[in-house]
Amino acid sequence: MSGFLEGRSAIVTGAGQGVGRGIALALAGAGANVVIAARRAETGEPVAEEIRDRDGSALCVQTDVTVRADVEAAVAATVERFGGLEIMVHNAFGGRAGRSHRLEDVDDGMWRGFSRTAVWGSFYCAQLAFPHLRAAGRRGRLVLVTSPAGIEGSANIPIYAPVKAAQRAMTKSLAREWAEHGITVNCIAPVAETPALLGAFEANPDLRERVTARVPLGRIGDAERDIGSVVVFLAGDGSSYVTGQTVVCDGGSFTGL
Repeated sequence: MSGFLEGRSAIVTGAGQGVGRGIALALAGAGANVVIAARRAETGEPVAEEIRDRDGSALCVQTDVTVRADVEAAVAATVERFGGLEIMVHNAFGGRAGRSHRLEDVDDGMWRGFSRTAVWGSFYCAQLAFPHLRAAGRRGRLVLVTSPAGIEGSANIPIYAPVKAAQRAMTKSLAREWAEHGITVNCIAPVAETPALLGAFEANPDLRERVTARVPLGRIGDAERDIGSVVVFLAGDGSSYVTGQTVVCDGGSFTGL
């Protein structure tokens, strides 16, 4: 897909590791200028450097997506450096999604952490990117990273599921509102190897086998190759008639979704 997104600029939140890093690398590999909007520069800057080492164009901007001024600064830096913003990808998630819990054990701090990053972060990214996506016309793209849990729910992570479902509702609403401008708005729901998942595998050696066994394709997704390439498609011209959708990238794990 080299050159597929040549001349376009993208912001990827939470791109310092995991799925966000994979998405950023894939977009850069397709020719996009990529802003790594990471909460910590010490994780974001190495990804930007990795892209530059591959002869891509990247900038790291320290960004806490729960702070409106931070998102505004990331958008401004993108436009100043690259002349516009065509692609906004909100991937960041500050809560510990994999930590099992019961509703009666959830405190206000845990709820705020989950909801502010997923819901408020999506709102800030969408609202602040919108003028630039509108200016991009039919090249304007918003992609929110949700989860299969936001579609089918979860007995083990009951407050993670509703905030991810809220992202899907926002996607459907904005797809309708922004259609007149030619902007497409979609979600992806990935299952991929991340630092958190690899840590869980190390702590529980049997877990990898159990997780892999439920994937019909027989492997856990690679963040760049399997997840990032889907975002590249959604960011490109070939997806201009796809909007308001959730693309589940999971190797067939959740075939009922």
